[in-house]
Amino acid sequence: MFEKFQRAFWKALTPDLVADQASAPVATAEETLRPEIVAALGGEGNLKSHQRVALTRLRVALNDSARIDQSALRAAGVAGVMILAGGVTHLLLGLD
Repeated sequence: MFEKFQRAFWKALTPDLVADQASAPVATAEETLRPEIVAALGGEGNLKSHQRVALTRLRVALNDSARIDQSALRAAGVAGVMILAGGVTHLLLGLD
């Protein structure tokens, strides 16, 4: 009962982040991200996971953050890059 209430509460706060039901199979990074962004992040093999956290932001978990090519990301249209601990990186993409 508490879990249902908690889920409803978070759904009300963040309607685009909490799914109503099980989602479709997860697409690969190549299918959801532009190829130049995947290449600048170190390639498909360097990506652990990626998730939209807002309309303009993407959270990416990487195996090795040192493989990020920030100049290539900027050339690909990424407005901002924030590298955090543990291989987590936030990309400011814009609305496209």
